[in-house]
Amino acid sequence: LCQLPGWSMRPDGSIVIATGNDDALGLYRCTPYNSYGTAGESRPTRVLLKDPPAFTVRPKEEYFQEVGRELVIPCAAHGDPPPTITWLKVGSMGKSSAQVDGNSSLVLHPLIKEQHGVWECTATNQVASVTTATSVHVLGTSPHAVTNVSVLPLLLAANISWEPGFDGGYFQRFSVWYTPLARYPPRAHHDWVSLSVPAGAQHLLVENLQPDTSYQFSVLAQNKLGSGPFSQIVTSVPRGFPVTTVPPEPPAMTVHVFLSPPRALTANETVRGVLLRWDPPARASVALSGYALELRQDKGGWEVLERSIPGTDTQVLVPGLIKDAFYEFRLVAFAGSYISDPSNTVNVSTAGMEVYPSRTQLPELLPQPVLAGVIGGICFLSVAVIFSTMAACIRNRRRAARVRKRRRDPPLVFSP
Repeated sequence: LCQLPGWSMRPDGSIVIATGNDDALGLYRCTPYNSYGTAGESRPTRVLLKDPPAFTVRPKEEYFQEVGRELVIPCAAHGDPPPTITWLKVGSMGKSSAQVDGNSSLVLHPLIKEQHGVWECTATNQVASVTTATSVHVLGTSPHAVTNVSVLPLLLAANISWEPGFDGGYFQRFSVWYTPLARYPPRAHHDWVSLSVPAGAQHLLVENLQPDTSYQFSVLAQNKLGSGPFSQIVTSVPRGFPVTTVPPEPPAMTVHVFLSPPRALTANETVRGVLLRWDPPARASVALSGYALELRQDKGGWEVLERSIPGTDTQVLVPGLIKDAFYEFRLVAFAGSYISDPSNTVNVSTAGMEVYPSRTQLPELLPQPVLAGVIGGICFLSVAVIFSTMAACIRNRRRAARVRKRRRDPPLVFSP
């Protein structure tokens, strides 16, 4: 072995070949022996040289393509035995909707927003596996959700920061949404407040918060095509003024929410209205008390439609929607003194539907500006009718007075 560079033998009799080449090919036998001799050779073993996969065609580092169009990303490799090529989107759950053609290229057709991200091409044979990656940017979509949202509690304030997601190919703006965490079931309405973020900023100071009150924060990205998904909700407690009689409080920690939101909210059209179905929260620290149904019309403010849905129910019928309108529905759950985050939002459009009456049967669905306008119009008409009646009475009285005066006055006689 000393005549072969890079070859050596271990104390247990194994041969170590530092660099495999043609010198290592062939049949090998092992013969153990000691001072008494040997019991014979081992069975022969054959050494074969195989090549690990190596890429012959690598994808580019980045690809940019419009949504709805086709994107083909090449990837090829050789080896002995020939490797198998597979594609996988990093962070995807289960199988993706991508296809691979006969040349092992990734085919995305039609390209959709969810295919934005990092894709890996892996070549595998019996010797080894090698991987290369590329980034796919889908243009012409709404923004992606922001990530790494953090909240720094301050004195009666909180500083929110985040990392922007992909902008979909257009300039994007951000808004910070926050609400106090309701601790009692009667507070069924989530009053989320939104604050616009200056262009280009990735943080915002939210002031005038109540001390020692839990707040929920989320960030929303928007571009010319619409809004992206909300970020994950972060809960934090602003600091209050220190009390001189006790030591200062430690930094506020993130409050653990004991109630998860209702799941899988869906909407189905029926002849009687819209039927909403959902699954109960996956986790609750105490028994579920009930649900509250919220809605908003044509991107307006959220309002509570029904706040006393029993906790045992998993569906509710909403009748009497206005025709040719766009609605959004969501649920919140109550358990003990806790209120959950809102469920997923479902959209319902009544455009062109004939199963709904032209006016709503639910007073809460009539927008307050429209209701105020109707009431104001009715009041104006009532006042106009009263004034017209009074004016007519006054004119009639004056006319009757002139007639009576003519009757009392003697006629004028002219003599020649």
